[in-house]
Amino acid sequence: MAFIGRFFVVWFAVIVASIAAGMTISTGLLGSGWHGLTGDVVERGTFWGVTLFASGVTWFAGLLPIVIAIVIAEALRIRSLLIYAVASCALFLLGAFGGGFINTYEESIDHAPPLLPPGLQLAAAAGIVFGVVYWLIAGRNAGRWCERRQAANPSS
Repeated sequence: MAFIGRFFVVWFAVIVASIAAGMTISTGLLGSGWHGLTGDVVERGTFWGVTLFASGVTWFAGLLPIVIAIVIAEALRIRSLLIYAVASCALFLLGAFGGGFINTYEESIDHAPPLLPPGLQLAAAAGIVFGVVYWLIAGRNAGRWCERRQAANPSS
């Protein structure tokens, strides 16, 4: 019974973490074009549209590696925030490189190329946000579902 409950908690955590990563990606893509907090409906619609798309890409492209990482974390009872953040950052960077989303070559005569390409920074930030949000919901209790519950003994 505990496994079924844990399954739904993990599933919910992955969905919420994907939405948070999508919000990070849309903020990174659209944030430089915002001039302030406005009530523009088109601006809000664009933000949530990009968030929905980025969350879907995060969900569908990274589901298998994410599930494998979650199974390993649950089996080894890994509960460290740092491990979740670094592992999900690595998964997002590998996915970005594997999908060809990172352009490492930038040609400009006006300024030197950035030390890290913007796509690489965005993938790393989204990965870290995904790992932290997942840890807050499900990762800090990894593996506790299989621990035996000891009955409280008032006489001892």
